[in-house]
Amino acid sequence: MKEAAGEANMTVITIVLIAIVLGVGTIIISNLMNSTSNSSNCSANGGVWMDGKCNYNCTYVNGKYQCS
Repeated sequence: MKEAAGEANMTVITIVLIAIVLGVGTIIISNLMNSTSNSSNCSANGGVWMDGKCNYNCTYVNGKYQCS
């Protein structure tokens, strides 16, 4: 009987850990997809995505964009 209870506890722990990993993974992937979408929309509209926002008055100098 003790072995069955131990296996049931391990099953519950495994299910909880899988749920936690899925939850964290979903949040990370969702944020990544939103950021990628914002960056794509900015580029499509002629802007430069930098520091988490879309900039329109930028020049390319020495391998980097400089925005005013």
